[in-house]
Amino acid sequence: MSYDVIIGLEVHVQLQTVSKIFCGCSTAFNPDQPNVQTCPVCLGLPGALPVLNAEAFRLAVKTALALNCQIAGFTKWDRKQYFYPDLPKGYQISQYDLPFSHDGHVDVVTEADGGAVRRVRILRAHLEEDAGKNMHDESGRGRDSLVDLNRAGTPLVEIVTHPDLRSAEEARLFLQDLRLLLTDIGVSDCNMQEGSLRCDANVNLHVHQPDGSKVATPIVEVKNINSFRFTEQAILHEVERQWELYQKTKQTIKDAPKSTRGFDPARGVTYAMREKEEAADYRYFPDPDLVPVTVTDEQIATLRGELGELPAARRARYRDQYQLSAYDAGVIIDQGREYSRYFEVVAEGCGDGKQAANWLTQDVQRELNERGLTIATFPVPADVLADLLKRVTNKQLTIKAAREVFGALLEGEETATTARIEAIVAERGLAIVQDDGAIDAAIADVIARNPKPVADFKAGKQQAAGALIGQVMRAVKGADPQQVRERLIAKLSE
Repeated sequence: MSYDVIIGLEVHVQLQTVSKIFCGCSTAFNPDQPNVQTCPVCLGLPGALPVLNAEAFRLAVKTALALNCQIAGFTKWDRKQYFYPDLPKGYQISQYDLPFSHDGHVDVVTEADGGAVRRVRILRAHLEEDAGKNMHDESGRGRDSLVDLNRAGTPLVEIVTHPDLRSAEEARLFLQDLRLLLTDIGVSDCNMQEGSLRCDANVNLHVHQPDGSKVATPIVEVKNINSFRFTEQAILHEVERQWELYQKTKQTIKDAPKSTRGFDPARGVTYAMREKEEAADYRYFPDPDLVPVTVTDEQIATLRGELGELPAARRARYRDQYQLSAYDAGVIIDQGREYSRYFEVVAEGCGDGKQAANWLTQDVQRELNERGLTIATFPVPADVLADLLKRVTNKQLTIKAAREVFGALLEGEETATTARIEAIVAERGLAIVQDDGAIDAAIADVIARNPKPVADFKAGKQQAAGALIGQVMRAVKGADPQQVRERLIAKLSE
């Protein structure tokens, strides 16, 4: 028998606001000072009343629009009743039957240059408050647990997909594309180490039967995965575990309720936590302390206009407009919107998108990594790099000379300028020699002084020309190697 892997994700994204969703406490990541960013509202003290953070709602709508979701004109708040030590009120303010957005999609490219695309439908994206963070004694005694409520009340968008993903790799790619999208539009930093992007993976198998039908194994939700690699590992292990369990028990979705499991990265395995609650267990009801929110078509149009060109569209345009490979376009897009703007200035200025991409993905990226810089603090502005590369395109500098100039531009403490390029080229005599007479004279001299390599070349040993080219290049500093090669071979072929 064989099986299909069925995966749906619930992704929790912390929005990049200064204050929490229903109070004025800071949302700054502050693990070294627990429980200092709290107030009566986020501590759930009696009589404290929440007030909606308008910026949180605005960023949430931008998120939903970027996910191609439909925006509800009317949305309300609900209390989700359950007790956790990191949720002081005993309920979470969330959204149940009237979320602010629904029915969207994200297209995930699953093959680099093959262009295979998986459309992942978004069931809903709703807004809610985050809980705090529990810290348990891991010494082995297991007696102490602490709670940090700094995070409690941080605005959170929960993005729920349909079960459209079919492999652990697709789930990872979806999350990577989602992080790129959300950071690109500036709604979240999506820092997984700090918990700004977390994922629950719902996994089960549809097992093919001999009669052509399929049966589904019980759905398992793997909770709170905080890295792309762990997401892939957790799903791979869960698929293997469910398949082995099915072969032993033949248990199907009709035989067992949905359950939740955790993931242990050290061992690479999932472990049982509890049976999954259903909606009725949470006893949802409308929150009486918060008024519903209405959104107009004009407000939606304004927020849609703020999105700009999204990463998927920009990636496709780079491949079409600049003839970039999928890899190079992806590397540039993945670095963010500011990096993309830098590339476009260089590409347009030098007139060669491929050359611009090569320099950014190799020379520029290497310097950024080694110096710990961002493209915003890089000392070579985009227009200056464009001027340097244009000289290569126009046969004024060789690639080798351009890299020498590039290195010299980085040596100074001041921001590089085109005037500095001129000075370096002049000081070091790096300009390509355009004097054909000087090149031809050097070629004639080298041929006269090297009868054996000349004879070897004429006997069919093409590599013999290399030594002759090197001598000409030394004799005419600044000559274009390609031009020297062409004129030398033409002379030898007479």
